[in-house]
Amino acid sequence: MANEYRFGIEEEFFLASARSRGAPQRSIAAFHKDAQKRLHVAEREVLQSQIEISTEPSASFEEVRAKLSDLRCGLADVGRKHNLLVFAAGTHPTALWPAQRKTEKARYQRIIDELQMVGRRWVVCGQHVHVEVPRPEARVDMMNRLLPFLPVLLALSTSSPFWEKRRTGLAGYRLRAYAELPRAGLPDVFDDEADYARFIQVMTESGAIEDATFLWWHIRPSIRYPTLELRVADACTRLDDTLAVAALYRCLVRLVDRRPDIHAKLTGASRGFVTENLWRAQRDGVRASLIDETQARTVPVPAMVDALLNLIAEDAAALGCAAEVAHAKVIALNGSSADGQIAAYDAALERGADDDEALRDVVDWLARETTGAPA
Repeated sequence: MANEYRFGIEEEFFLASARSRGAPQRSIAAFHKDAQKRLHVAEREVLQSQIEISTEPSASFEEVRAKLSDLRCGLADVGRKHNLLVFAAGTHPTALWPAQRKTEKARYQRIIDELQMVGRRWVVCGQHVHVEVPRPEARVDMMNRLLPFLPVLLALSTSSPFWEKRRTGLAGYRLRAYAELPRAGLPDVFDDEADYARFIQVMTESGAIEDATFLWWHIRPSIRYPTLELRVADACTRLDDTLAVAALYRCLVRLVDRRPDIHAKLTGASRGFVTENLWRAQRDGVRASLIDETQARTVPVPAMVDALLNLIAEDAAALGCAAEVAHAKVIALNGSSADGQIAAYDAALERGADDDEALRDVVDWLARETTGAPA
């Protein structure tokens, strides 16, 4: 039924000075205060140059689309009042990590104290999708079996081709920066729920982590909700892309729940193929070719998307999100945000702009696309 597998989306955004297009150098506490007062669900992140919005659990993509659209436009309106631009991307094209101001919050201070420079370099934004699982005790098994699908979701979301004012040559640099964190990346393949519970118990009782939220994996069981949380995706610049990734993931959760044969008994080699495919998706985005373990060959992302849509057709129909998942084909053929950013950058250079001016154009493009404003 469509009211099963309810989902919620968390989106992280960057801020930029409307004058310089760089990350704000002054305190912007007034912006954050106004955003919280107006939007209620706007939360501060580790750095002052970031902000997060979220939706309540829902079974309706129409409802979530309207909510996120209102929140994105609301953030942009508050930003204009404070001479700031708001945009969704995996990395900030013009930000330099040593110049970032951290948010004064106890949890974030504990993270910075533990991670030191690694934490201060955490200038990345992602999209997180929670999907409720009817049998929470099955989440660890489902997490294992969802791993091979993560590279396609990453490829579709790639939005981080720039880092520290440089073109990286990658479509999704965010996960390379994120990889500096401990307990990040792919989770291990756990034997069962008891094996995972033992891991959490030893890690917390030994003092290695405070709780399971300090496991910054690409996918993880939530400790606050009966959900599996997707964390691999870059922050999607376009709202349609956000909803496509969320819809695909929601359908995949339903698929592996009803089909225990899907990716049953993953091996160490299987996890290795996922690791390789994540790298390929980071480097090439929707232009990547990913390893198909069963065929022992690589398959282009557009073909992977076609096969995935066929696999989840029943789930998309049951959950009422056929239109949202179909948009994945548009991304695969026309490009993700990374392709749009690079196109804006190259167009500026062709007009005779220097690197700094071209990056300003990228930030402007991101701000427009985030709210769907006309060029």
